[in-house]
Amino acid sequence: MLGVQPVFAERVAPEVLLKSVTLEVIAVIRADKEIHAGNPIKAAELVDAKVLPLFDFARMTQLALAHNWRGVTAAQQKVLIAEFRTLQVRTYTVALSSGGDQPIEFRPLHAVAGDTEVTVKTQMKQAGTDTMSMDYEMDRTPAGWKVFDTKIDGVSLVTTYRETFADRVHEGGIDGLIRALDDKNRESERVHRNGNWYEPIFIQGILHGGV
Repeated sequence: MLGVQPVFAERVAPEVLLKSVTLEVIAVIRADKEIHAGNPIKAAELVDAKVLPLFDFARMTQLALAHNWRGVTAAQQKVLIAEFRTLQVRTYTVALSSGGDQPIEFRPLHAVAGDTEVTVKTQMKQAGTDTMSMDYEMDRTPAGWKVFDTKIDGVSLVTTYRETFADRVHEGGIDGLIRALDDKNRESERVHRNGNWYEPIFIQGILHGGV
């Protein structure tokens, strides 16, 4: 039910595509007793399988590496993209799940015919906290519209990681960055398994904790 067919993804408007998939996934999160009770693994699997195919992780990783991407081998590129995808699974799962039963509002799209890059803006009310914004920078590709950056409360994930990625590369080269990403993802997995995945503060930890 939640799968997005390639032909549909190519033809549908970006905000409609993102809203359709996001709301269907949230409906599953709210209806599934295990996920709603705090099963982070099952929630992450849902996001990974149904939402993240809309993301262009190759471009996101390249943007985060900036000029350092030129020195990355094909084998290292594959690992880096996979590790960056895992970071996004964690971030997106927490962001969606922290909204509880509150609705997500999709703001009107400001774009003109022929635009190849657009910003889809959303707002999510978190229980007991202020409204959190989550915006998606999307690009029209041969495979349809894809997300190449996400901004949480105005903070770009790609930009956030660019500085820390550069520091890691400077300290230990590309392999040092890969080790740091692997350590960060293992740490995040332990947090999830300990039942803290609903805490909005975890999102801020991802944004400002570096790798």
